[in-house]
Amino acid sequence: NYKLDISYIAGLFDGKGSVSYKNKVWKMEMSMPDKNVMELVHETLECGTLREKKVAGKKKHWRWQCSNRNCFFVARQLWPHTTVKLHKIEQVIDHSIFNPIRIIKRT
Repeated sequence: NYKLDISYIAGLFDGKGSVSYKNKVWKMEMSMPDKNVMELVHETLECGTLREKKVAGKKKHWRWQCSNRNCFFVARQLWPHTTVKLHKIEQVIDHSIFNPIRIIKRT
């Protein structure tokens, strides 16, 4: 299997991705019309879901998304290579219950 370089995925995410927190759920997603690239992103990150996204009057897109625990692990991979979405990526890492530093602080 071919894997994309994580810095390439971070660049894609900077331009096409989003991070949200709603109802105590972190979500990261990215979409674009190139199915092949999105399949490689999904295979490289080894988590999340990839689905077709239809928008009326627009070209078909493919959306990759993940939530909660997977967000933490993806954010940790993207963090060294992210610029535009750096603050949001850091929020995911800092607020994740899966962050070992946060687990240590709780005890």
